[in-house]
Amino acid sequence: MKMITVAGPPSSGKTSVILKTIATLGLPEGSVGVVKFDSLTSFDHIRYGESNIPVQTGFAGKICPDHFFVSNIEEAVSWGKRKGLSVLITESAGLCNRCSPYIKGILSVCVIDNLSGVNTPRKIGPMLKYADIVVVTKGDIVSQAEREVFSFNIKEVNSNAKVIFVNGITGQGTFMLAKSFSEATEIDTLKDRTLRFTMPAAICSYCTGETRIGDFYQMGMLKRMEFEE
Repeated sequence: MKMITVAGPPSSGKTSVILKTIATLGLPEGSVGVVKFDSLTSFDHIRYGESNIPVQTGFAGKICPDHFFVSNIEEAVSWGKRKGLSVLITESAGLCNRCSPYIKGILSVCVIDNLSGVNTPRKIGPMLKYADIVVVTKGDIVSQAEREVFSFNIKEVNSNAKVIFVNGITGQGTFMLAKSFSEATEIDTLKDRTLRFTMPAAICSYCTGETRIGDFYQMGMLKRMEFEE
């Protein structure tokens, strides 16, 4: 089974890109499945269901999305194998721009929105920096000059990534993305593989349910700002 991880900021167009790319792959119905990792809620399973794509959805809730991902990804692979999938795609939103749900040796795709601002690629962090492919959506709405500046800023952060502009409505640009998907590495298990980047770290009183503000209630891993007089 081939595996691809797709990540990106919320509402950047990940689901539309995945749906159009699956259609471009042209594989038998039911042979490509998706596991959606989200925080609180999602309606994407409805869209996948309408296209007869096997899908599972999980919500991190109060848990860090990265920790939720790595705690469940091995079972996601087992689910894909039980379903007899040829391709398994995981989709997750980098809600804090610090998340990086990428695994060494697994094709990693970051989807970002061209309307989010020219400096956005510099703000996303490891989710973009460690991606193999950066997919840019909504590029048809901006000028050619804006697309080039956006692409330049992506290369400033990740010079090795392949940048592909994709139209999530028409599917334009998915041919190159589908080609990369078809060349992804086949896996049997993720056991003993490693993440490309460390997960966000926070073990403090607020992690365990504390809501009160003040030094007296704060303990564990904390990071404080220095304010000038």
